Amino acid sequence: MKCPFCKADDTAVVDSRLSEDGDSVRRRRECKVCEKRFTTYERSELGMPMVVKSSGHRVPYDHEKLRTSFNRALHKRPVPTEYVEAAMTRIEERILGLGERELPSRIIGEMVMRELKKMDDVAYIRFASVYEDFQRVDDFRDAILSVKRPGKRARTRSIK
Repeated sequence: MKCPFCKADDTAVVDSRLSEDGDSVRRRRECKVCEKRFTTYERSELGMPMVVKSSGHRVPYDHEKLRTSFNRALHKRPVPTEYVEAAMTRIEERILGLGERELPSRIIGEMVMRELKKMDDVAYIRFASVYEDFQRVDDFRDAILSVKRPGKRARTRSIK
């Protein structure tokens, strides 16, 4: 580890501790050249896969794109932020659990649709209409019929 003060390569670990949250190791280091001390943190890094778009292009997984998808679909819908965060966590855990280096964007889109369908009917239809590229009114009708429950209006449901 290079010293942030003098850029020397000769540093030593003086003390190591597990962080309060238990997700990282805090290390106090001392530079052997300038004798200044500094702190570093060591965290595990889980690499998300590359996303393969329908065009064949590969792009890095982007957490903010996932959030934007949910926010657009849920715009002005009565869904608590905690539901969205929990859904995003479930999706990212599933993605990591697949253990793939590359993942078709279609799989992520389908995961988002499943989560939205559990959360809010209107948000699901919004997302599906763009994602599935609805071209006719029948496409909307079919999607609505897939979520419509007898005697019920479209509404937000609580997620467990």
